[in-house]
Amino acid sequence: MPPIVSEQLQYPIGRFTFSPGFSAAELEKHLQAIEVLPGKLEAVMQQITEAQWDQPYRPGGWTIRQVVHHLADSHLNAFIRFKLALTEQKPAIKPYMEDRWAELPDSLLVSPMVSLQLLQALHTRWVSLMQGMQTADWQRPLYHPERMRDISLWEMVALYAWHGEHHLGHVKLIL
Repeated sequence: MPPIVSEQLQYPIGRFTFSPGFSAAELEKHLQAIEVLPGKLEAVMQQITEAQWDQPYRPGGWTIRQVVHHLADSHLNAFIRFKLALTEQKPAIKPYMEDRWAELPDSLLVSPMVSLQLLQALHTRWVSLMQGMQTADWQRPLYHPERMRDISLWEMVALYAWHGEHHLGHVKLIL
């Protein structure tokens, strides 16, 4: 039986909530969160000892190493999904089994600094892409087969702004 985990350990910044009304101020907040995430993550990572990398942040949770690699995996997928939605008519995205990805050798053995470098470069490109989008682009949909519904790029940017802070919260738990 899996361990009982408190809501605070599982969702250190709270669960994701989405406000569908588009606003320039809200967009700026989301873009800023995505832009600064790698720097915030780096500052926390500098405080982590070698032994802490392979400790789970909560009972039954991933190790800190796996969380950092998951951020890179997830945000790479998000970047590709943005590009698909901007260049195709309502593309169906390819879901992936993130729990299985976290068990692959690169997530278990590679230095988390590699994924930090990847996030730094990726977020530079991703934010540049998003800053060049027109207001109408934020309503472009992609189809999520697991959720069985369309998701706008507006919802995606809100989700990934939250996602970065969510997992940064997990990394901070080890300190």
